[in-house]
Amino acid sequence: MAASRESTPPAEFSVALASIESAEIRSEVVISSIPSPTGLAPWSVALAADVNPAPHGVDLDLGTGRFVLLYDPEEPDAWGGRFRIVCFAQAPLETEIGLDPFLAEVTWSWLTDALDARNAQYTAASGTATKIISTGFGELARQGDGAKIELRASWTPLESDVSAHVEGWGELVCMLAGLPPGAEGVTMLSARRAGRG
Repeated sequence: MAASRESTPPAEFSVALASIESAEIRSEVVISSIPSPTGLAPWSVALAADVNPAPHGVDLDLGTGRFVLLYDPEEPDAWGGRFRIVCFAQAPLETEIGLDPFLAEVTWSWLTDALDARNAQYTAASGTATKIISTGFGELARQGDGAKIELRASWTPLESDVSAHVEGWGELVCMLAGLPPGAEGVTMLSARRAGRG
């Protein structure tokens, strides 16, 4: 897993990187390292998650997400700590579900419940849940109506071990994709990454 700088990272950030590798992620989720955004912090690491449709026998976009861990030893006032997590998750929905007036609140509660269930310690949580309803016209009229939900959130972890935060985000991606909470298949992130060619 590559961090955003090429020199040796601070010890506290190295602990966080190791904890990401030890996170236990559901088997339905495919995790990969992606380039970190630049200019947000001196040190960062980013992950992408996609719900793997193969176990469900379908070839659909079930859900996707991004997780970015930022580290600034100067402890920016807006963060309230040296770390900040920024995440994104989205999934397509049936149009009827997209029209549910409580969908945004439920989506936010799925994130906080997933973090709390793993005893992730955090502060200064903020975010937005966006419902998107679309109707196709012209050449896209055959697609009919569609909907999706997007959650963008950030929070400050209160510990260097961020494995519980990664696991909570992974669970959120699965729940948005319509999977039941806490499926049996859970593997360590480092073990899954080691198996890639």
